[in-house]
Amino acid sequence: MVGHEVRTYGGWRRRHGIGLLGMDTTATFIALGTAMVVIASAALVPEALLYLLPPALIAAALGLVRVGGVPVARLLLARCRWWWGSRLHRHQYRAGVVVDHPRAFQLPGVLAPLTLLSAEDGYGGRYGIVWDRRTGLLTATMRVVPASTWLADRTDADSWVASWGGWLASLGHLPMVRWVTVTVDTAPDPGSTLADTVGRALVPTAPRAAVQIIKELVSSAPAAAADVDTRVSITFAPRLSPSSPKGLMDAVGDLGRTLDGLSSSLAGCGVMVLGRASPAEIAGTVRTAFDPHARGEVDRLLAQHGSEEILGWCDAGPVAATEHTGHYEHDGGTSVSWAWHEPPRQNVRSDVLARLVAPGPFPKRVTLQYRVLPAAAASRTLQQEVNAAAFRAQFRRRTGRDETARDTWDSARARQAAAEEAMGAGVCLISLYATVTVTDPAHLDRATAHVEAAAESAKIRLRRLWGGQATGFATTLPCGICPPELAHRLIH
Repeated sequence: MVGHEVRTYGGWRRRHGIGLLGMDTTATFIALGTAMVVIASAALVPEALLYLLPPALIAAALGLVRVGGVPVARLLLARCRWWWGSRLHRHQYRAGVVVDHPRAFQLPGVLAPLTLLSAEDGYGGRYGIVWDRRTGLLTATMRVVPASTWLADRTDADSWVASWGGWLASLGHLPMVRWVTVTVDTAPDPGSTLADTVGRALVPTAPRAAVQIIKELVSSAPAAAADVDTRVSITFAPRLSPSSPKGLMDAVGDLGRTLDGLSSSLAGCGVMVLGRASPAEIAGTVRTAFDPHARGEVDRLLAQHGSEEILGWCDAGPVAATEHTGHYEHDGGTSVSWAWHEPPRQNVRSDVLARLVAPGPFPKRVTLQYRVLPAAAASRTLQQEVNAAAFRAQFRRRTGRDETARDTWDSARARQAAAEEAMGAGVCLISLYATVTVTDPAHLDRATAHVEAAAESAKIRLRRLWGGQATGFATTLPCGICPPELAHRLIH
């Protein structure tokens, strides 16, 4: 019996720094400083322990005790922020339907500072750019069709994965590229596309029996059909471009030239590039996300008018939206969003995410976000991780603790990543987000169970974004939203 070799992948590892006992670097230094203060105070004034020890124990419990892998202190902080924001009614959005203003429907939450630009692609067409007026970031989206790994030869799938890794590594030499967002958007087909196509093809002289059969087939098709849209959104920071664009027009021109090179090299990664998303397509995607009932109408408009700017940014936003701690209510739908809590602990095959991104009974968007480290910083970052792993190993030996299998695996992964980077591999910070939407709140539990079961089959752990549902919802849209960047902006 001849066995077939199956190639697996698993070059991911959570960043740890020099944190001890599961804490990050900042929390570790705070804990060590607090312990030194307590020890010094006890040596000088033993009676001070009566006042210092209880608060120190409470702080240690808040920092070390974890619920679902998250420290209790962080959960309490998030809960307090949510309570304060809800008291200020910042979790609700109501658009002015009758307003004497060309932008009556502005987008809620983190999407508020965004606007949609229309630019020439140099080939006689136009494409959409989402401009963040607060930070100056520009996001362009390319529509692609991925090849199925189930019908492809294993050698071809391995070649696509290698090409994708090389494509991401090349971004480390493009400082203006901040992150890349890959989204697979699936939904049950509303039937309007097929019905419109068949309706235009029917002729008045067709036999009545044949017309009846065709209409019955069309009416039953939506139960088995699915609408799948795959997008690659690239976010640029014009201020980091080597050409130093002077204004918005120069920045858009620089972005267009960079997109030409990226799209041509992306074709070797197992996808067919359909082109850049037009402003109407981007606005339509956002609109259907907020209002699932509008999917058929939006698809019909885009099919009839092509890339014409029939939909604008003022048509994309919802009329009303309300964020709750565990779900997000918007026009005609209720959504739940998750984030990637833990990657697979073992090597996986190239089709590990196939079930998670596959079409299901409910509209769903799965987003992988890649923040590629610059080539100059990648080596330094990985060396810091190796040194941090060595520091933790030394700390365990000094404290008499045995090294666990997880510690051995983590140290080996850190050294392996540093060695692969030295041989030319790129380094990415990867995050995954998933959003599912239902039109009937009674189906919400069934939809969440479906997504979580699919994630388990993909060997990953998802964590619901408690108190951050609106941000998770916006991350899966082609708008260039990056939660870690938002958190960094909030801290600073």
